[in-house]
Amino acid sequence: MNTFLIILTGSFVAASCGFLGCFLILRRMAMLGDAISHAILPGIVIAFLFSGSREILPMLIGAALIGLITVFIVQLLHQSGVKSDAAIGVTFTALFSVGVVLVSLFTQQVDLDLDCVLYGEIAYVPWDTWQWGGFDMGPRALWGIGSVFFFSLVVIGLFFKQFKLCSFDPALAAAIGIPVVLFHYLLMTLVSLTTVAAFESVGAILVVAMLVVPSATAYLLTDRLHHMLLISMGVGILSAVFGYFLASFLDSSIAGAMTSVAGLLFLLAFFFSPRHGMLFKAIARRKVSIGEL
Repeated sequence: MNTFLIILTGSFVAASCGFLGCFLILRRMAMLGDAISHAILPGIVIAFLFSGSREILPMLIGAALIGLITVFIVQLLHQSGVKSDAAIGVTFTALFSVGVVLVSLFTQQVDLDLDCVLYGEIAYVPWDTWQWGGFDMGPRALWGIGSVFFFSLVVIGLFFKQFKLCSFDPALAAAIGIPVVLFHYLLMTLVSLTTVAAFESVGAILVVAMLVVPSATAYLLTDRLHHMLLISMGVGILSAVFGYFLASFLDSSIAGAMTSVAGLLFLLAFFFSPRHGMLFKAIARRKVSIGEL
């Protein structure tokens, strides 16, 4: 049963991160997901200090607010003439450093440490349960990431056309009256909520990989957004399942093994993708050169 709960939690984390990561990849904002995943640390610590507990709701609120502030600061710096990558780097390192200082100052007052935030430990998920009305409702992390995942599905599903057009052609979206800025911040809010919900299972560092690697793999395998979303979630789930058994075989970090499997799947797509793979591109070039001869 514990094995199933661990795999299920990892699958929800990978699928939810991969789902939203597709839009980040299409917008060429993959590193902004990295920035948000690190910058929301002070929001989590402040939420702990105010609530005095590890309940998921205060953490989500704190993370969402800091995530939006991060996006606002990055855009403000970029519009002021700072290059996009520099704006992202300055913003998330500054906010993350503030979070580290807060953790160092108040780690004895709240049940939070850097290992918990940065690395997580998915193996402990089955024992950290949510009690409601005297009943054991199951792992708290599973409820948290599951709720955020389904919330993201509902929001993206309701406004799929708007998100799609804003990702591919924001100028056209603005021209026909779609509030591009609103949907931009809505997407960043979903990324912030997903990131903090995944903290308890995989930690901040590995969330970054799950936001980028499954969606980048899907990007190599299809040119249709619907298919890209499904493939990205599928790659994430496969990474969680095979990563768990790899970690059991090697007696190593479960979250690290899941990310390693995701990286391996990306390499397979990078070399063997029918349309964008290096192998098929080399074969096509060779055929062209032979035809010219």
